Amino acid sequence: MTSSQQSGGRGLDRRRFLTTAAIGGATIVGASALGGIDADAAFAEPMPSLDPAISTSAFAEGRITAINGSVLEVAGSYGDQHLIQLTNATSIWKLHPTTADAIRTGDGLYARGVDMPDGTIAADAVWVNIVNIYVTVRGIAKDRLHLSHGNHAVVGRIVPATTTASYLGGALTSDLSRVRIGQSAQILGAWRPDDDTIDIARITVGH
Repeated sequence: MTSSQQSGGRGLDRRRFLTTAAIGGATIVGASALGGIDADAAFAEPMPSLDPAISTSAFAEGRITAINGSVLEVAGSYGDQHLIQLTNATSIWKLHPTTADAIRTGDGLYARGVDMPDGTIAADAVWVNIVNIYVTVRGIAKDRLHLSHGNHAVVGRIVPATTTASYLGGALTSDLSRVRIGQSAQILGAWRPDDDTIDIARITVGH
């Protein structure tokens, strides 16, 4: 993939031309005002807002329990509840940049946005089922990698035209032939709730 490459041009456009969306009389600024919008940005330190009207970003994570129009009901990992408002300025990632139609009840979610007076978070970026883990390669098949994460076995699916690798900090490539059993690696991808596997966006071997 990566999403950095696929959404890089769009990200530059959003930084240059900030998109606004009106919600309930309030106006929010598009994703570029609060930081990066690619998959790596989900785990990066928050960037200073480009909009002086937004002092801090709001964050939420958890499982989506209901979808009501453009509002996602999310049960947080620590018992908290969130209402995430999607807008026409919301960037959505689910293995690659996508649209709200790809979001399903039961999906996991990281969201970044702006706290609204009605208690919702107006999302500028949403990462659905995103996974960022360190693993050991235990087996290699044509369409998947068998991995271990701590004491847990993990299956990573190789997605044609999407999965890429980086070796020793080198450029991204679709060539996975240098992945070896026993190697330590970092996996960035999207969890599949239906079978508990991971679609691999990027595998990084060596740092």
